[in-house]
Amino acid sequence: MFDGTPSKDVLNLKEAQWQRLSTSVYENKPLRKTQEIAKALKDINADIVMLCEVGGLESLNNFNLLFMDDAYSPCLIEGNSERNIDVGFLIRKNLPFYFDLQSNKNRLINYLYPHERDSLSNGYPVKGGKITTSHKFSRDVVELKLFKSDQDKPFLIILLTHLKSRLDPERIDPNGFERRQAELKTLLDIYAELEKTHPQVPVMMAGDFNGNASSLGTDEEFKDLYSRTQLRDVLEAAGLTPEERATFYQVRNGSRADGRQIDFVFAPPSLQAFIKPGSCKVYRYKDEFGMEHDIPRNMDAKLNLPSDHYPLVFELERLPLR
Repeated sequence: MFDGTPSKDVLNLKEAQWQRLSTSVYENKPLRKTQEIAKALKDINADIVMLCEVGGLESLNNFNLLFMDDAYSPCLIEGNSERNIDVGFLIRKNLPFYFDLQSNKNRLINYLYPHERDSLSNGYPVKGGKITTSHKFSRDVVELKLFKSDQDKPFLIILLTHLKSRLDPERIDPNGFERRQAELKTLLDIYAELEKTHPQVPVMMAGDFNGNASSLGTDEEFKDLYSRTQLRDVLEAAGLTPEERATFYQVRNGSRADGRQIDFVFAPPSLQAFIKPGSCKVYRYKDEFGMEHDIPRNMDAKLNLPSDHYPLVFELERLPLR
């Protein structure tokens, strides 16, 4: 974040100078890592980039302008995050369709923490002197509708979210389980409503789920996904092994790294037929010679990567643009 519109000259600054440009209480993402993120995105060359943990629309605008050659239209609605990490999109300019973005940040998730439920059962106010009926999404679930001419007649809908993390600093919900489960249930409600409103339109669900939402060894909070929908993880549908699907590595003692998939794109049967064979993969960051970095087996190697998550990539082909 800067005082004004930055010029590309800032890309030649030293890291300390780069950090001094920030007008936010938060530090800028390190210049080298930001450049590496851009390098990866240019290598992937996606028409639509779905992003988690974005520091707001101004940040996304500056990233697109400085690092992505202004090739995209930044698209973001500020959500509920207390850590100022939002979900958003970069949509390539001059595509043969339009887009519309809607937020669900004010949607109630029908959830109270255990101590709040106890307070309500005893008739006590629980927040700000008022009885709280429910919390909202930790971040948001945004609806991106793609359409040719009428926004009420989209040809594809993307739901992008970042579910509650496992952080529980207040010790009121171990590993964030209950809150994350409630957010997942409400996400599925939104999905069902869109299916009902647009019965012929494929609805995709994507984002950082902060847990194992795959069909193998599914974490308890995500099991409704399989009982209530026919959605399927695109990487699993493509036949990738669990190791190939890892989007996040937990570094352990003894130079050991546990790979897990916690970032997902779920597609309904109506969309799976349009996924290009062989296009689904987890992108591995590359060095200056174009060689993939090894899996990080210690914290130094992990911190050297541009992000602690790896991009999930897939391609749609022959999708009718109705």
